[in-house]
Amino acid sequence: MVVRREKANYVIQSVAHALDVLEQYFGDVDELGVTELSKRLKLHKNNVFRLLATLEARGYIEQNKATENYRLGIKCLHLGRRYIEQMGLVRQARPILNDLSHRCRESAFVAVHRRDGAIPIEAVDPEERAVRVTSPVGLALPLHCTATGKIHLAFDTDEQMRSSLAETLPRFTERTIVERSALLAQLESIAQKGYATDIGEYLDEVASVAVPIRDYTRTVVGSLAVVGPAYRLPEERIATELAPLVMEAGRELSQRLGYNQ
Repeated sequence: MVVRREKANYVIQSVAHALDVLEQYFGDVDELGVTELSKRLKLHKNNVFRLLATLEARGYIEQNKATENYRLGIKCLHLGRRYIEQMGLVRQARPILNDLSHRCRESAFVAVHRRDGAIPIEAVDPEERAVRVTSPVGLALPLHCTATGKIHLAFDTDEQMRSSLAETLPRFTERTIVERSALLAQLESIAQKGYATDIGEYLDEVASVAVPIRDYTRTVVGSLAVVGPAYRLPEERIATELAPLVMEAGRELSQRLGYNQ
């Protein structure tokens, strides 16, 4: 009889420490020195130095020669881009993003839900606009006050996502909804309309509109959004012009992923 052990029993501690360096301790700062990392990891400096030397040799960490501190290396970007390239969502989204950005004359992007945020993974910016909002590819956007985040809250079947919302939510601008009850009421309206908006809720003077993306399992696998300066995206333009265009693009992308209404 073969005795199966929990996967946690197979964890290699040194590899776990190396991943801690990449995932946790460079998540909130740009650079760290050996001493600070040693304190955070609760490891001897010699062990930390060996971890960093290994990661540096493989390109995942690099040293700032001026400060002698360490920061994330270019290999992290390459690995992230490879992950994105492997997602069929991105391949299917590119021509639709190009067309949507051209028709709206604003930036367009696709985002996915990961942990506590919506993360843009591909974006297209309008060439004809001197003033435009560049989508923060790779950076997590808050769920409760961005159009793309609200889409995941409103349409995703994961009830835990909504139930884990705090009673009082973080405020980013004067327009941010900070009461859980008010947000839940807005999510019901979003589910009925089929799209979500954010007009200065996350960033002052920035507005966006987003719709869900579904695949052949009818599961929400991402969100499609248009974003731009708020003075170019008033509520009336969103409702009469942009929302219909984004919803049309969202339906096309979902169909390409096998979704059949």
